Amino acid sequence: MFISSIDPIAFTLGPLTVRWYGLLFSGGFVIGYFIMQLMFRRKGYKTEDLDRMLVYLFLGSILGARLGHCLIYEPDFYLAHPLEILKVWKGGLASHGGSAGVLLIMAYYCHKYRYRFLDLGDMLCIPTALVCALIRLGNFMNSEIVGVPTHADYGVVFTALGEDFPRHPAQLYECLCYAVIFLGLLLMWIKTYRSQKKPEGLIFGLFITLVFLSRFFIEFVKVEQADYSTGSALTVGQYLSIPFILGGLAVCAYALKRRPASRGE
Repeated sequence: MFISSIDPIAFTLGPLTVRWYGLLFSGGFVIGYFIMQLMFRRKGYKTEDLDRMLVYLFLGSILGARLGHCLIYEPDFYLAHPLEILKVWKGGLASHGGSAGVLLIMAYYCHKYRYRFLDLGDMLCIPTALVCALIRLGNFMNSEIVGVPTHADYGVVFTALGEDFPRHPAQLYECLCYAVIFLGLLLMWIKTYRSQKKPEGLIFGLFITLVFLSRFFIEFVKVEQADYSTGSALTVGQYLSIPFILGGLAVCAYALKRRPASRGE
């Protein structure tokens, strides 16, 4: 059993308060940027295009995650108080909404700047898995998105919630899954990026499938995030994960059947 009494505030500088969540979130984007730079250079793409793309992706992920949280998990409150949607600093970001936002903005970017969607997807999903892992670690630091009680002598006691009983550290379960996915897909990309026979989109499809499969099963030990019940054995998060899992499998099947293409085709 582990007793978590972690202060969510990393440090303060005068009036500025810096939280672990913010450090991990922004740190993930910075590390991801350097990983993408290396990938772009390996592929012979313009790194200035990457700078532009990351601005698109940052906005798409934040807007999608915020709207996803407000409209999926707490619709009654936010539809009654729409101005509260703008108060991102109060917290409330949904990974399903963020994923949808990233996919939409990436499709727009690829159309506008003439990149192949699946080619960029194979690269982008790798640092994204790392960012997801760091975000879940930040959730652990904040004592949020917790698991259900273990009813045993193992788990994590979140004293910040005023509790004295252990819960499943669902955030750490997800963090570990995403970290393993990151390492596995990175190794796969390193081994295949020069290959002319590499099924373009396979890494992207595996990422979507594995991430949301992990999310689906971890939901069984996670406290329901929505402020309403589905009335079934599955949670809102699990229902939302199913289309992503099916979509990821479809991308994998498509990638394995489709011949490799060269940039500009």
